[in-house]
Amino acid sequence: MSAKKRPILITGGSGFIGNTLVRQCLAEENSAIVNLDKLTYAANPDSLCDVEDHPDYRFVEGDIVDARLVADLLEQFRPSAIIHLAAETHVDRSIADPPTFAVTNVLGTCTLLDAATRYWQQLEGPQRQEFRFLLVSTDEVFGSAEPDQPFDEQSRLEPRSPYAASKSAGEHLAFSFSHTYGLPLLISNPSNNYGPRQHPEKLIPKMILAAAAQQPLPVYGDGKHQRDWIHVDDCCRAIMQILKHGLPGNRYVVGADMCLENLHVVRAICNLVDERFGDNGQRYKLIEHVVDRPGHDRRYAVCAKKLRRETDWQPTISLEQGLRETVAWYLDHPEWSEKLIGKAPQR
Repeated sequence: MSAKKRPILITGGSGFIGNTLVRQCLAEENSAIVNLDKLTYAANPDSLCDVEDHPDYRFVEGDIVDARLVADLLEQFRPSAIIHLAAETHVDRSIADPPTFAVTNVLGTCTLLDAATRYWQQLEGPQRQEFRFLLVSTDEVFGSAEPDQPFDEQSRLEPRSPYAASKSAGEHLAFSFSHTYGLPLLISNPSNNYGPRQHPEKLIPKMILAAAAQQPLPVYGDGKHQRDWIHVDDCCRAIMQILKHGLPGNRYVVGADMCLENLHVVRAICNLVDERFGDNGQRYKLIEHVVDRPGHDRRYAVCAKKLRRETDWQPTISLEQGLRETVAWYLDHPEWSEKLIGKAPQR
């Protein structure tokens, strides 16, 4: 790693959003990156095999709960910023195993904030002024959106699942460090991400792989739950714009104005898989409505006007283009998903 570059420390850089952000930073931002990742079941090291020998990239396997490790990394690499992505994220698993989510998303975030604050306090001059801590949270902390009332930066935090509650707790801790110690904090709340290299437990890759195998496509409840979708490439560019142009102490909601019913998205995937195999398979007939998830939020929708106004960010990938490319990626890389399927811990 170049001695002239102060790197960005990305936690959870081997996860879905994380690996995309790492590759973007190296290719588009000319940034040096230190990736701290625990390599849980949800991470696939193959996601970053194309950059593992990059001169400005370092990977460190470790847990954000390990205070000594985090402090040592900050001392060794002297980062100019921290982008905190490391988290347990799957809502279904949070319902089955809440304590695991509390450990990583609450205690881990607190440990990282504490180490970052101590590191920032001993910086001087421009290095101290320019340092930023960016917590990547989720729109799920706001609860369920009412019709025609998308979430924005003024929305109240009303988490409904153990996952959302753990992320909300992490946000409260982060704001407390900003208020108490002056830590230059930024928070982003992205809507539902999709794209290549997402764990197959998540809706879109799960449906792609099942449709390709002509297996049942389980859809919760009536399928009319709504989610606001954004391609992971667009989300990561938003994260970098927030890091560079966001005002410390502020929250930025990230979304692409693409709120759709789950059933609509699953049908679109079926059509694309049918098209790919050229057999007019009508895979939408494989859709099965299953018992709804406990406490399932009905609607997520976000308004990203503040982000666009203050950073000049704009989404560039339509859902039609993004879904088509995502379906093609999963069908062209079956070995990537095969390494992850069945690895989720059971309870």
